[in-house]
Amino acid sequence: MRARGELLWGADAQGGAPYVFQDPMDPNRLIGFEVDLANALAGKLGVRARPVLGPWDSLLELLARGDFDVALNGIEVAEEKRRVCLLSRPYYSAGERLTVRRGDPQAPHVLSQVKGRPVGTLPGSLAERILRREGAQVRTYEGGQDEIFADLKLGRTDAVLLDEPITRYYGTIEPDLEVAPGSFGEVRYAVAVRLGEEDLLRAIDEALDELARDGTLRSIYERWGLWNPETAALLGDPNPSPSGVPEQYDAWRAAVGKVPPFLERVRERYPATLALFARGALMTLGVSLLSMALAVATGVVLAVMRVFGPLPLRWLAMAYIEVVRGTPLLVQLTLVYFGLPQLGLRLDPLTAGVLTLGLNYAAAEAENYRAGISSVPAGQHEAARVLGLTRWQTLRHVVFPQAMRISLPPMTNDFIALLKDSSLVSLVTLTELTRTYLNLANAMRDHLGLGLLVAAIYLLLGLPFAHLARTVEARLGRHLKEVTR
Repeated sequence: MRARGELLWGADAQGGAPYVFQDPMDPNRLIGFEVDLANALAGKLGVRARPVLGPWDSLLELLARGDFDVALNGIEVAEEKRRVCLLSRPYYSAGERLTVRRGDPQAPHVLSQVKGRPVGTLPGSLAERILRREGAQVRTYEGGQDEIFADLKLGRTDAVLLDEPITRYYGTIEPDLEVAPGSFGEVRYAVAVRLGEEDLLRAIDEALDELARDGTLRSIYERWGLWNPETAALLGDPNPSPSGVPEQYDAWRAAVGKVPPFLERVRERYPATLALFARGALMTLGVSLLSMALAVATGVVLAVMRVFGPLPLRWLAMAYIEVVRGTPLLVQLTLVYFGLPQLGLRLDPLTAGVLTLGLNYAAAEAENYRAGISSVPAGQHEAARVLGLTRWQTLRHVVFPQAMRISLPPMTNDFIALLKDSSLVSLVTLTELTRTYLNLANAMRDHLGLGLLVAAIYLLLGLPFAHLARTVEARLGRHLKEVTR
C-alpha cells in the first residue's frame, strides 16, 4: 500500500446514499460519508485513497482475493465476518429502524407484529437476521436501497427494517411513509482487512483513534446528518446532540427530494451522465468483442472436433459443450475469479471476464457451426473428392462458406445476447454499462428515465453488428451463387 502510495478500498456505489454513491448533481463524482472517511484514513496513513467498486455482497470475497486493501462500505461487526477477515475498531453505530406506510392501520410498529408478514431489508445484514428471528417473511433486495422503500410504497411489503442511515435518507423523506418510534437493535460498522494483514489493521485502528480524538469523525457524520447518541457513546464523545450543519444531507435532499419532470431531466441532468455511460459502453463493447472472438475461435475448433475428429475428440468436444451449456454463467464466472486463486491461478478482472464469457459462448457457437457444417449435402463432399480436392480444400472452399452463411444469423443473435450478458462482469469489479446505470439510477432516484437511456445505448451498440451480419450474409449468398453457376 505505502509502496504504491494508495489505499485501495472496496465499496459498492449501487447501494446509494449516504455511504458511497454518484453525486446526483455531478454524476462523475463519487461522494458519501464513507468516501470522506476513506480519504481521511488515507491521509492519516500518508497515502491517497482510491475506490474499487464491486457488489456489496461480494466485497469480503474480493478483499480476500486481494483486489483491494480494505473494504469500507457499511461492513457490520459480526462473528461470521471475523472468520473471513479482520475487523477494525468500530467507527460508526446506529439503530435498526422500522419504516411503514403512513396512515396504514394494519402496519406493524413493533417487531412482535412482523411475524408472518412480508418485510424488506438487505441480504446478509443484521436487520435480516432480526427479521428471521421474529418469523417475518423476509424479502431481500440485491439492488439499491431505493427499491426497498419503493416496494413498501407500492404495498408489496408491509414494512422495511434497515440501519438508521438508510432509513434517514430513504424512509423519512417519503411523505407516504413513516418511521416507527424506537430502534430494534444496534449495528456497528468496521473496516474489513484481509486475514494476515495485522500490521495494516493496527495502522487502521490507530488512524481511526486519531480521527475520533481530533473530531474528524464527528465532523464527517454531522455534515451527512448522521451524528447520533449511539456513535457519540462509541467514540466517547460527551455531546450526543449534533452541533454542525448537515450540509451534505441538505444538498442530497435538494437534489433528489423531488424528481424533476422528464423533459427537464433530459435537458439538465442526463447530459452530465453521458461521459459515464460512454465509459460503461466502451467496457461493455470491449469485453463483448474480445469474448466473441474467443468464442468464435474456440467454437470452430469444437465443431470440427465433433464432426470430423476421431471418437475420443468427439466425446471430449461433446462433454465440454454439455457441461458448459448445462451450468449457469454466473457460477462459471465465480469459479474462475474466486475459485482459481485457490489453485494458485489469479487472473485480473478483464481476463477473467473475457475468458469466462468467451469459453461459455464457445459452446453455443460450436453447435451453430456444427449445424451449419452438417447442413451441407453429402453429395457435395463426394463431388469434391471426384474433382481431386483434399479434405482441407473441401472444407475451405465448399463446406465452410455454406456453413458460415447458415450459422451467421444465430451467431449474430449470440453476440447481441453476449452484449447483455457482459453485465455479469460487474461481479469482478468491472463497471460496465448496466452497472453504470444501476449506480446512477439509485443515486439520482431515477430508474425509468435513465433506464430508457441505457436501453437506447444497448440498442445502438447492437444494431451495427446486426446490419453487418446481414451484409455479410447477402455477400456470401451472392458468392455461392456465382460459384455454383
